[in-house]
Amino acid sequence: MKPPLRYSLWLAVGLALTACSDRQTSAPVGAPAGAALATIALAPAQAAQELRFDGVIEAERQATIAAQTAGRIVALPFDVGDPVRQGDVLVRLTATEQHAQAGSAAAALAEAEARASESALQYERIRDLFERKLVAKAQYDRAKADADAARARVEAARGQLTQAREQADYTAVRAPYDGIVVRREVELGEAVGVGRPLITVLAPNALRVAADIPQQAIAALRSATTVRVILADGSAPTAGALRIPPSANETTRSYRVLAALPGQTLAPGTLVKFAFAAGEREQLAVPQSALVRRAELDAVYVVDAQQRVGLRYVRVGEAGADGRVPVYAGLAAGERVAADPIAAAAAYQQQLAPEHGS
Repeated sequence: MKPPLRYSLWLAVGLALTACSDRQTSAPVGAPAGAALATIALAPAQAAQELRFDGVIEAERQATIAAQTAGRIVALPFDVGDPVRQGDVLVRLTATEQHAQAGSAAAALAEAEARASESALQYERIRDLFERKLVAKAQYDRAKADADAARARVEAARGQLTQAREQADYTAVRAPYDGIVVRREVELGEAVGVGRPLITVLAPNALRVAADIPQQAIAALRSATTVRVILADGSAPTAGALRIPPSANETTRSYRVLAALPGQTLAPGTLVKFAFAAGEREQLAVPQSALVRRAELDAVYVVDAQQRVGLRYVRVGEAGADGRVPVYAGLAAGERVAADPIAAAAAYQQQLAPEHGS
């Protein structure tokens, strides 16, 4: 029974990796099979030198909401991972004391307004008598001062009522914006005081990348025209506006750079790479699609002058914005690399067939 093609291909790769060294291309017995392969002639070219640093995804808007009044928790309608809308009640506290204070403040305001009305009428009467020169100026001044003081007491009572109502409103802790609950600090029935953290909400549709950039690289970043954010799946969206602090951290001598990341739905806390160009240098490069990757090994299929196919170990860097991978060791200028590693593996297997059949 003929083994499956995929198994045969990896068997060929395993045999080749065993046979070849860092610069030696294997040459198995058999007819040349590389003539039909599309190849890429290697030539050094100027390529952008890209610097990469570790970064982490953050939410631009994340708030830990604390209690602004004291009470006991009577409702927790949302838990970690739940989506919330702006204005939703996240935590509800007992409000008996706050409503009682608001009632007392409302009564005090009514009383102050009644006394202010009485003082205003008394002032009008005294002023009329004073204008007709029937009372002394001291009595007029006293009536005016009483009316002014009564109006001031009304304003003070109105302020106390506003404050009492706000305290009552604080018993319903609401979401400041649309988002997701990421942390809950309290449990149902727990008593809390002013300032106690209750719940944390973030907006997942407004993300940014935070990266610590060493001081020796900050000049290149300031002059970079494009900054890429390399994600775990290999995609590399372009970062938005950068925020570079004016000075470095005194301890680490690095800059905490923030870059907007629009149009992404990543989880905050995700590790990424923060990449930007820093000049150019001459180097060899191959398309990422030409690489054969297995665990920690990188290799390419090389076609020699006799059209024989061999597998070559290579040491490569990270793919650039153009999808090409720099080659640091294992290849030389002028050599030809198979553009399609699957077709090259099949050709390599054909080269091995006479040897296995003998």
